[in-house]
Parts: sequence; structure tokens; C-alpha cells
Amino acid sequence: MNRIALLATPLLALTLAACSSTGPTQVAQAPMVAAPVARPLVATPAQATQQALLTTSIANGFVDPAALAVMTAKDSAEANSAQFYALQFGRPGAPRQWAGDKGTTGTVAVGPYVRVNNLDCRDFTHTVKTNGQDYVKKGTACREQNGNWAVVQGAA
Repeated sequence: MNRIALLATPLLALTLAACSSTGPTQVAQAPMVAAPVARPLVATPAQATQQALLTTSIANGFVDPAALAVMTAKDSAEANSAQFYALQFGRPGAPRQWAGDKGTTGTVAVGPYVRVNNLDCRDFTHTVKTNGQDYVKKGTACREQNGNWAVVQGAA
């Protein structure tokens, strides 16, 4: 047994010597770089709705052209907002009202959603009252793939 201890002791010493270091170890550190912020590749529904509101315009057939000629910028902005929200969220037959400058007012009434060629479409009636005269525009609008509402030519 004594011989085994004599052989094991130097072997153990060599093993432990291999684990020791002779001086301080220096570790190089790479500079810290902030990870890029992950942004969604697809717009949220709220972002898509806001973008569609900004790009859907009453000047594209939603209001009688004679009324457009006498409407102020505020009138147009109010009419545009009412038109978009009536088409997007309005209940059929429940008119959405708006008021602009100098007594100009209007209402937008929409019909039920109808699916046409994979697009949501609705009939609408947009009435503008200005300078004691009523201007009425009836039509059909469909929501395009990007969320914008566009008047369908030749409908209603």
C-alpha cells in the first residue's frame, strides 16, 4: 500500500500543478454595443387606421364638387373625418354630423357592409349645407387593401 501512495503522490502533484497559473490572467473585453430595438414589421390596427384617415380624402368623390369649391380648409377637414369614421365604424342609417366654418355643416350616412371582390364596401350619402344650399353626394365606397376608402366609379 505504501508503494501506491508513493506513486500516487507525484501524479497528484503534477495534476494540481497543471491547474495553477503563474501570473495574473488578463481578459480582453469587447466594447458593449446596444442591441437594436425591434420594431414591428406590420403596422398595428390603430396605426393603419390613422394612416388611412390621413390618406382618404373627400376630394376623391365623397362630396359634391360644387360644395368642395365653397368649403374652407376646416370644412374639408371636418367633412373628411366624418366621412372616414362613418365608413369605418358607422352604424347603418345612423348619420354622423360635422360642423365647419361660417355655419357650414354636414352629415354622412352609410349603409351596411357588403363584401365585393374581397373588399368591404358601403353605400354612403354625404350632405353638405353651406350658404343656405344643400349639396348631396351618393355613392359606394370600398376599403382598399391599405385601409383607404375609395369611391367606386359608376356605382349608385
